[in-house]
Amino acid sequence: MEEEVPMRLHSAVEYLLHCHSHQLRSITLSPDPKLHYPLFLDYAELMDADPPLARLVFANPTDYLRFFDQAAILAHKRVLKAMVSHEKGVEKKFIHVRFNVCGSPLEFPETFPRIGRVRVKHRGILLTLKGTVIRSGAVKMYEGERTYQCKKCKHMFTLYPELETRNTITLPSVCPSQRVNPCEGTKFIWVENTTVCHDYQEMKIQENTQVLGVGVIPRSILVILQDDLVDIVKAGDDVIVTGILTAKWSPDLKDVRCDLDPILIANNVRRTNELKLDIGIPDDVTMKFKQFWLDFRDTPLKGRNAILRGICPQVFGLFTVKLAVALTLIGGVQHVDASGTKIRGESHLLLVGDPGTGKSQFLKFAAKLSNRSVITTGLGSTSAGLTVTAVKDGGEWMLEAGALVLADGGLCCIDEFDSMREHDRATIHEAMEQQTISVAKAGLVTTLSTKTIVFGATNPKGHYDPDQPLSVNTALSGPLLSRFDIVLVLLDTKNPEWDAVVSSHILSEGEYENGKQDEDLANIWPLSILRWYIGYVKKHFKPVLTKEAEKVISSYYQLQRRSATHNAARTTVRMLESLIRLAQAHARLMFRNEVTRLDAIAAILCIESSMTISAIIDSIGNALHSNFTENPDQEYAKQEKIILEKLGLVGESQESNGLGGLC
Repeated sequence: MEEEVPMRLHSAVEYLLHCHSHQLRSITLSPDPKLHYPLFLDYAELMDADPPLARLVFANPTDYLRFFDQAAILAHKRVLKAMVSHEKGVEKKFIHVRFNVCGSPLEFPETFPRIGRVRVKHRGILLTLKGTVIRSGAVKMYEGERTYQCKKCKHMFTLYPELETRNTITLPSVCPSQRVNPCEGTKFIWVENTTVCHDYQEMKIQENTQVLGVGVIPRSILVILQDDLVDIVKAGDDVIVTGILTAKWSPDLKDVRCDLDPILIANNVRRTNELKLDIGIPDDVTMKFKQFWLDFRDTPLKGRNAILRGICPQVFGLFTVKLAVALTLIGGVQHVDASGTKIRGESHLLLVGDPGTGKSQFLKFAAKLSNRSVITTGLGSTSAGLTVTAVKDGGEWMLEAGALVLADGGLCCIDEFDSMREHDRATIHEAMEQQTISVAKAGLVTTLSTKTIVFGATNPKGHYDPDQPLSVNTALSGPLLSRFDIVLVLLDTKNPEWDAVVSSHILSEGEYENGKQDEDLANIWPLSILRWYIGYVKKHFKPVLTKEAEKVISSYYQLQRRSATHNAARTTVRMLESLIRLAQAHARLMFRNEVTRLDAIAAILCIESSMTISAIIDSIGNALHSNFTENPDQEYAKQEKIILEKLGLVGESQESNGLGGLC
């Protein structure tokens, strides 16, 4: 082995000079010699260039990752010598090689297991794990190496502290000098000014609950970050960590069983927040979307309703709720004004309804439609609840992310919304509107991102009284209710005609299982196609309001301001922002890049369905009894005329392609 190391070190130097000279050159030109610089390598490229060396890195990463760091320093010095005189290169002391295993065989299940599948057989190899950061500790300093000298023969040697034993250094029993006549000295002294210190941080990652089955407890593992890796991720981030699996224990506790806690010493950390949200859509599926709207260009509302039928198809009817779910998941466009103030593009939805109205069904289906989602209850599944909390782990205070932080960039479904803790009630206002959570706990002062869609569901407090404000019926404050763009109240009122339709639908499901499949069910979009469609329109369409749409939204807002009574808390600028977001979301749903009058009217009808405002359209009924109509485009023409009359815009010219909206 002693003869093999210099040869492998030479091979690593030649590989770095040949394939990564541009990175070495940029590191050399950096002015600060004391910083720790990363040098990124693709493991798949190393396997193509030098398979034996790649196998050694995988099988013995403890030694060979250190060899690669040494090789990077040697290669850097050669690049520095080769520079011309006018280039100001600076010699660096710390360069760390970081391996990216993407696209390599290390992504196979054997070397890329779930956190819950990590076993002893994975110890000591180059292991890759995927998870979500749930805790992040403070950055500390630890000794990375120390040099000692033998008192007898004056031989100097370097020792590396062991992270497994909490950074303790174990001195050798005899002098490690490789002489013909062994020294056999047993006394050593520390050489001053030879200690090398490194940055050190601990974080905990947990496997994604979406890939787990029902009843499976998500497992977590401690990850050690060093040098340039510290502070590059925060609580709530999705990460892929490549490193060495080992164990940590306390060697100095007497009469106490030594428990081994698995840890992963990270070599590379890659954030996948954007990667996870950017789903790949096949080209043939994209062509089908475009062809779909070409087929329905004369009856666009019929095409829109065909899409909405795929949302929670096991629940009969509830057209208004399905449209609200679609608009909430699609969302509007984030706007940044001249002063730098951000106006959120994500919409929030709250369902208030009697038991048995399908609220939880919509929550679970919406979570399946989103690429990143967290389902919880108002009480929260952990001590962190919905927002964030400070916990003490091993004598150190750390932040533990709650549901809203873990759902950053996705969807947070909160059932039993009215049962939130008092702490979460006070914090969720900022999380929903400013999309951040400001933390000042146990000396930890920071701000976490909560750019998430909130989909809540709750039961009314006792019997719902339509004559009372929604805040009285739900025990939720008016300011909190104003954060929701749409609040739908599902009242299980007695309606014989509706009861007959629902009962026949439920009884006929047994006939479907026996082979009598309804023709309409064959036209329902499957879940995978719906997910692709929502992801496609969110990525490719940034709708802009037309003059006609602006006039409709402005007129409706002014009319609400004039007629506001006890619901005045809702008729603020937030309602105007909600109208714009919903109109943009409807334009996206209709596969358009501009918000037309029909999108504005669709947004108005969604707002009108909410019982947090005083309705001005008499045709809006119980959202629970809303159903799909046979001719939605004709129904829209009637409703458009009614709304324009209410808004005083009857004399306005009609749009050339005015069909499209809500029925």
